[in-house]
Amino acid sequence: MAAPCLERAKPGGATVNTTRPRSQTLWAAAARGAAAGLLGVVVMTAAEKLEQAFTHRPDSYVPGRTLLTLVGHHPDDDAKPFLWNHAMHWGTGALLGALRGVWAEVGLRGPRANLAHTVVRLATDQTVENATGVGAPPHTWPVLEQVVDVAHKAVYSFATGLFADRLIEPSLESRRGVTSH
Repeated sequence: MAAPCLERAKPGGATVNTTRPRSQTLWAAAARGAAAGLLGVVVMTAAEKLEQAFTHRPDSYVPGRTLLTLVGHHPDDDAKPFLWNHAMHWGTGALLGALRGVWAEVGLRGPRANLAHTVVRLATDQTVENATGVGAPPHTWPVLEQVVDVAHKAVYSFATGLFADRLIEPSLESRRGVTSH
């Protein structure tokens, strides 16, 4: 049985018929978004290293300790699990990049999407770190630490969004529901 014919929006409002199922298009966008997320991690890491050269702030190993806790270990607060840190850093970047890729596919693009994605990135990190008991709520941190965390996550999200919006055409952007009723 052939796949149903779908209408896909093209930039400028034109549509094109395709036999590619919507789910396939979304999975492909997620894969390209994951690649964009990995590129976003590269940009964020470079920005972190530049910031650390000026501030002399040490590396954080909270991500690595969080991942270790998620898999059933109980690392000490002074543990510096370098490889686990990278696994969490890159894994979260790819996972949330996949989300941003889906957003780009369905038309959630540009600076507004990047700002929303920054909030999602911050919320994801804080939820996992605090749910595992490894992190503390940001309002308990020194103000400079809060500023640095938000800035780096914004760099990640804006870079990821830039790459996703370039790699992914908004072929599933809908014009249905433009009013609330």
